[in-house]
Amino acid sequence: MSNDYSLTVIILVAAILLLQSILLFIDARKRNHNYWLWGIVGLIQAPMPTLFYLIFIRKIFQKKSD
Repeated sequence: MSNDYSLTVIILVAAILLLQSILLFIDARKRNHNYWLWGIVGLIQAPMPTLFYLIFIRKIFQKKSD
């Protein structure tokens, strides 16, 4: 029974990492950032690469000037 649970968890984690990597790759490519780097980093760990990308590359918390 524990093998079924661990296989489910492995598949879920792999899907999350793959989805994160694809989304980071596509967005970084659209914005002309190091898209290969962000795609590879997105495969390694979640959710820190996405948070770093949004905060430091996209600068989502920066005040917008009118």
